Amino acid sequence: MDAAGFASWVAGYERAWRAPGTDLLATLFADDAAYLMSPYADPVVGLEAISELWEAERDGPEEVFTMTSQVVAFSGDTGVARVHVVYGAPYREWRDIWIVRFDGQGRAVHFEEWPIGPPGAHRPSGL
Repeated sequence: MDAAGFASWVAGYERAWRAPGTDLLATLFADDAAYLMSPYADPVVGLEAISELWEAERDGPEEVFTMTSQVVAFSGDTGVARVHVVYGAPYREWRDIWIVRFDGQGRAVHFEEWPIGPPGAHRPSGL
């Protein structure tokens, strides 16, 4: 994994979020991956638990949003990205920092999100 591979992984994350079901998660996350929705959240551990989290947090494949991202750094097995997501109906906006650590197969073993919304923004569950 390198910075370009990490950028591809982020694009794969967006594709998986837009796809029906959660089958694509196995291409992104290791079986025992830890997923934190904020730096202080309890980790959600394992593909099954992450799948349940995704299904609870998203509106499904028809969810209207735009997502842009920029890899900020990649060193060793860890990447940092700046992600901007704007949801429509109802309008919500998030600027996130993602810190992701990978295994040797390019799957995340640790995903930590630092979501920041505009003043007065509703926080996602788990924050």
